Amino acid sequence: MKSYYVYILTTKNNKMLYVGITNDLERRVLEHKRKLIYGYTEKYNLNKLVYYEEFSDVNQAIAGEKRIKGWTRFKKDKLINQFNDEWNDLAYTLR
Repeated sequence: MKSYYVYILTTKNNKMLYVGITNDLERRVLEHKRKLIYGYTEKYNLNKLVYYEEFSDVNQAIAGEKRIKGWTRFKKDKLINQFNDEWNDLAYTLR
C-alpha cells in the first residue's frame, strides 16, 4: 500500500514554518536537509522536521496539506506541540 505524508518543517530556531506533501518522507526530508529543494525552504534553511501525518489516499493527503496551510501560525504551533512538544527534529526517527 502506498503512503502519503503531510509534513511541517521549521528553522533551527523555530521561527518559520513550511507545510509540504510527499510520498517518501525520509527521501524528501533528506532533500531539504541537503538543500536540493530550491526555493523557500532552501533560502530560509527550513529543514527540521517537527510534524508529519501519514495518509493512504493521495487526495486525503492533499486535503490535509491545504487544511493546515490555511491555519494561523498559532493553530499550527498547537498541532506541533500536541505531536512533538519539544519540537525535536523527527527526521532521525524515520529509519
